[in-house]
Amino acid sequence: MQYAVYIATGFIGMFQKGGTTFVSLVTGIIPLLIVLMTAVNALVRFIGPERVDKVAIVSSRNVFLRYLILPFLAVFFLTNPMAYTMGRFLPEKQKPAFYDSAVSFVHPILGLFPHANPGEYFVWAGIAAGITKLNLNVGDLAVRYFLVGLLVIFLRGLLTERITAVMWARRSVAPVETWSELAETAVANEVVADSFTGPTIPRENGVIEGTHRPTTPAEDADMRQTQRSSFQTGEEM
Repeated sequence: MQYAVYIATGFIGMFQKGGTTFVSLVTGIIPLLIVLMTAVNALVRFIGPERVDKVAIVSSRNVFLRYLILPFLAVFFLTNPMAYTMGRFLPEKQKPAFYDSAVSFVHPILGLFPHANPGEYFVWAGIAAGITKLNLNVGDLAVRYFLVGLLVIFLRGLLTERITAVMWARRSVAPVETWSELAETAVANEVVADSFTGPTIPRENGVIEGTHRPTTPAEDADMRQTQRSSFQTGEEM
């Protein structure tokens, strides 16, 4: 009976602790997030979305600005997940690197600007809880977290841009037949050419007779291409 009491007490205590945490959030971080989000939205309105876009365009021209300033501006002004739309000003080859930088910065920025990613504030709160319990300054941790985040997103941007360039170069090269594939095709053509010619069949006029023989792989490919082209032409008509 005593064990049942312990289980029931622990079960309801878990929810009581959750309620206490919820009250602390309602009276603490939630008002702060609302005020910050309102202030940033007002700032964007005062500055103008067009000017923010112009700054983003200028920032995309330099490698340091592209993977340091542009991700910060995107996450700070547009917040998560709208921050990734700022990559529309970049060439296709640089968009993966920008996304990698921006998505890696949505947590380091929380210590100083929690409005940027309020849905994942628990990541920063979990880290700050241990520092607070040790009676250490959370502000120092927030600044260090922010600076290290800038360094990390810059390195990730450079690395991802390099990987994207290598993969892009491989994609642009047309596939080339290997020596073994060419040899197999040549042998197949010779076998078909030297094989039994097939039964004799009359032609359309009924006078000249011809022979039917198997087609070579190359002829099969040509026939399929011709049929495909005829089918597509018929659909267009």
